[in-house]
Amino acid sequence: MVTIKGRTRTQFSSLASCEKFTILHKVIANTLNIVRPLRNIGLTLALLAITLLNSSSSFVQPRDAKVDVVVIDAGHGGKDNGTHGKILQEKELALKIALKVGAYIEKNLPEVKVIYTRKDDRYLALDERAAIANKAKADLFICIHANANKNTKAFGTETFVMGPSKEGKNLEVSKRENSVILMDENYHERYEGFDPNSPESNILIMLTQMAYQESSLKFAKKVEDQFKTKVGRSSRGVKQDVFWVLWSTAMPSVLIETGFLTNSEEEKFLASEKGQDLIASGIYRAFKEYKSDVESIN
Repeated sequence: MVTIKGRTRTQFSSLASCEKFTILHKVIANTLNIVRPLRNIGLTLALLAITLLNSSSSFVQPRDAKVDVVVIDAGHGGKDNGTHGKILQEKELALKIALKVGAYIEKNLPEVKVIYTRKDDRYLALDERAAIANKAKADLFICIHANANKNTKAFGTETFVMGPSKEGKNLEVSKRENSVILMDENYHERYEGFDPNSPESNILIMLTQMAYQESSLKFAKKVEDQFKTKVGRSSRGVKQDVFWVLWSTAMPSVLIETGFLTNSEEEKFLASEKGQDLIASGIYRAFKEYKSDVESIN
């Protein structure tokens, strides 16, 4: 039986995400026999980290092939405005689309329980959002956001799942979305040393959620296919990067960037009732297809 800091693999898999992060960080630090913060993780240590974190995926409790509970997370809120354009704040757009997605599901798939992390303009820490989904034993976690870029011509949708980034520029998206952690009181203790600006933290955090990656990728692809073929948006595709809120959830999870508020034309579309309805209906149809695929396994 493999042990990790005195715990069996089964015990390790049952720990809270922040505890896993702390333990793994210490294991690697001890292996390096250094005291200073990690600066470089070599190939051998990266493989060790992957092995330790993936060991927990073998012990994920099997789920029935049903998608009966979905948690919809409207990004940002309250004191956290997110990004913004000239006429729209990200927190406002995320909430409007989240409520519309939930309404579509509730109307057309009444057997599905829809849970919202927030239904008004309130602040929720990232760990609170994930905790809502974990407590509900959700079958899918959908996190809704809007994008920003210094290049005001950038446009299009993109859907993220947990995993190593294939494009260095993606890191800027994850760092921006993770930076909300710094707003929380005692964030060093709450997030067990995770620093959204630290390369080491991002390397460690991206090595988990592997147990749900395949399902997350399937749903993410359906979302982007809907945006491209049905909604008529420009899809930037499915991408992988490091998001705390996805890492902390014990289920397939995605983060949807619905468009760039820094692009004036795209912002106008997203600010319109029609634009929000189209985006929400695309996410709903992707959910319906995903649910059907999962449940057809039985």
